[in-house]
Amino acid sequence: MEKSFHKFSELYKTIKVLRDPGGCPWDSSQTSKSLIPYLLEETYEVIEAIEKEKYSEIKEELGDLFLHLFFQSQIYEEKKAFNLSDIFENTNLKLKNRHPEIFDKSYINTGLSWEERKQKEKKREKFLDGVPKSLPALTRASRIQEKAAEVGFDWNDLKPIWDKVYEEIGELKNAIESKDNEQIISEMGDVLFSFVNLSRHLKIQPESSLKNTISKFEYRFHNIEKELEKQNKSLSEASLEEMDEIWNKFKNN
Repeated sequence: MEKSFHKFSELYKTIKVLRDPGGCPWDSSQTSKSLIPYLLEETYEVIEAIEKEKYSEIKEELGDLFLHLFFQSQIYEEKKAFNLSDIFENTNLKLKNRHPEIFDKSYINTGLSWEERKQKEKKREKFLDGVPKSLPALTRASRIQEKAAEVGFDWNDLKPIWDKVYEEIGELKNAIESKDNEQIISEMGDVLFSFVNLSRHLKIQPESSLKNTISKFEYRFHNIEKELEKQNKSLSEASLEEMDEIWNKFKNN
């Protein structure tokens, strides 16, 4: 742990040097807002590394993410708004306040869930507030459902969830037949939302599941390209039947 604190301090000092006059022109010119795209990119790179379960990549990408978190903190320290110590103190206090049954010997169980404690602490008017609107839609849908489930608004088994999936698919079919574009968009959203709920009950992350399918599609489609190249054909020259035949050939690979 002592070694970790030492390395932590070294990184903090490095970022300060880069931000100081005479440091790196690019680093010293950045603002908290200008760094948002890079912070978002690094966050997704951490997620990808975790999904691939490659420890060396996870270590590297977590380091890059820490760099940006330290960077943001340094900018606000320069503004004399707060510093790293304030951040850690606030986070530590928040964790203890949300786990009174562990840290408070005089704690009396109030029956409030984790989400209800957060709502009370942050003085939110709506229970479902607090899930960032900028999250990918599948992830946000899952988090919204998780929050609702915290207070019992959820099914206990898969049958009613399957029934809801089929119900929403039926309503989408009806909307398509009616050729009502606004209704089609609405019903498509309901279908996707119901599938997110199914994936949540199956303990599957919908975002990761879809990303996996996208990767499979890319792999198989690239094989179509390669097979057509062997036949001196381009994608636009091949028929759907030809592409479908190659697709099925590689489907189980």
